[in-house]
Amino acid sequence: MELKDFEKKSNTIIETFKTELSEIRGNRPAPKLVEDLKVEYFGQLLAIKQLANLSVVPPLEIDINVWDKNAVSAIAKVIEASNLGFSVSIQGSMIRLNLPLLSEERRQELVKLVKKTAEDFRIRLRHIRDEVNKQIQKEEDESAISEDDKFALKEEVQKITDKINGEIENILKNKIAEII
Repeated sequence: MELKDFEKKSNTIIETFKTELSEIRGNRPAPKLVEDLKVEYFGQLLAIKQLANLSVVPPLEIDINVWDKNAVSAIAKVIEASNLGFSVSIQGSMIRLNLPLLSEERRQELVKLVKKTAEDFRIRLRHIRDEVNKQIQKEEDESAISEDDKFALKEEVQKITDKINGEIENILKNKIAEII
C-alpha cells in the first residue's frame, strides 16, 4: 500500500465517519434520520428517499411528501416502528414528523455514542497506518528502499494520521455541540 492509497483510505474513513454521525440525532431534525429506512412497496424494499421528498421545517419537524398515496401508510408504519421517537401525523400524501426535545439523559447517551463512534474510527485509522508501516518495513528489509526513505515515509504516514485524527476531533466537537 502506498501513501496515495493510505490517503485515499484515510479520506474514506472521514467521509464514513461524517455519514455515520449524520444518522445520529442531534437537537435539529435531519432527513438523514429517516431517509434510509426501508419500506415494503409492491414487493420490494425501498428507502423512503426513493418514495418521497424529505424536507426540514424548523425548528423540530421533518415533512415527507410521498409521491404515491398508496405508500403513505406503509412509510408511516415503518417510521413509528423505528423507535426514533417521532410523532407521526398524516395529511393526505404528506407525513409530518415532529421531534420531541431531547432530555438531558438522552443527550448524555448520545454524546457517549458519538465519542465511542469516533474512537472506533480512530482505531480503524490506526490499523490502516500499522499496515502501511509494516509494508514500509518490509520494503526496507527487501532493500527496496533505504533506511532514510523508510523514516521519511513513516513520518509522512504519521503526518497524514495526525491530520485525519484532527479532522475526526473537529467533527466530534461539532456533533457534541449540536447534541447539547
